[in-house]
Amino acid sequence: MAEIRFSGFGGQGIIRLGLITGKAISLYDNKNATMTQSFGPEARGSACSSQLVVSEDRVLYPYITKPDIIIAMSQEAYDKYEPNLQDDGILIIDNDLVKSRPARAKIKMYFIQATRIAEELGNRIIGNLVMLGFFTAVTKIVSPDAMKKALPGLVPDRFLELNIKGFDRGYEYGLKVLKKKK
Repeated sequence: MAEIRFSGFGGQGIIRLGLITGKAISLYDNKNATMTQSFGPEARGSACSSQLVVSEDRVLYPYITKPDIIIAMSQEAYDKYEPNLQDDGILIIDNDLVKSRPARAKIKMYFIQATRIAEELGNRIIGNLVMLGFFTAVTKIVSPDAMKKALPGLVPDRFLELNIKGFDRGYEYGLKVLKKKK
């Protein structure tokens, strides 16, 4: 079982990350997942998160208690959620937007400039998909094929190709980072 928290600020597509990942896992990777979400009353610009519980078996409790993986795409989200990460968890950071502290305990930290890569591809709005590709590569919780199959219906049709390009770029970068860590 894995508990995952995608976090950032409203407007980055954080809730969408949970929806895409949950759909990919449940429909295309033969696992079980539940998703919950939270965001501040201001919505755009305030801290928000989506949480997934992933399991080979039926999920009996849909809420995360102490996440194994945190994805932080804003400073406020990092500051708020990092202290709750498992001591041997995985922390994934957009390091253009987040200034992190040194890892505590046995936390594995991974860094990507997801927003900058998205801007290079032509639209910063796909920073979430760049991050999703990176997350897929470094965690191996869900297959890249399942993630891409989950995109139609959850991203606007006119941006599907660009979202896939962003996902692929993040995934390729994640594979390079893993190779370097070995």
